[in-house]
Amino acid sequence: MMGCSEKTYEPREIVSETDVCKICNMSIVHNEYAGQIALKNGDYEIFDDIGCLMEYIEANGEDEVGAAYIKDAAKNEWIDVIKAVYVYNKDYWTPMNYGVVAFDTKEAAQEWMVSEGEGQLLAYTDLHDFKWGIHK
Repeated sequence: MMGCSEKTYEPREIVSETDVCKICNMSIVHNEYAGQIALKNGDYEIFDDIGCLMEYIEANGEDEVGAAYIKDAAKNEWIDVIKAVYVYNKDYWTPMNYGVVAFDTKEAAQEWMVSEGEGQLLAYTDLHDFKWGIHK
């Protein structure tokens, strides 16, 4: 019965005209890199880059997070931040130049690296220790 009472969370659509990143206050112009957190209170926090989403989690913790989503770089579809596979390459372009992109599978990440340039595979847990910052 407990499973029936658990709240489910869904990603919401990004509204480029009005949504801005909670961390850097940039407009969400490149929707394909966007991230979002569905808070347990029903509110959403929107981010323009996975690095900004992780900065929010580091500053605020995960207690109030119901779910978190990031766009899959290959499919431009929302995927669970925790289950995603990430690839880092300082030469990958992202809105904040963090160089980290997300995928729903390791295979998709490896295909991306073949076409876009080798990178370092990362899991969600790796993002907590990742040295965020503009990578040039």
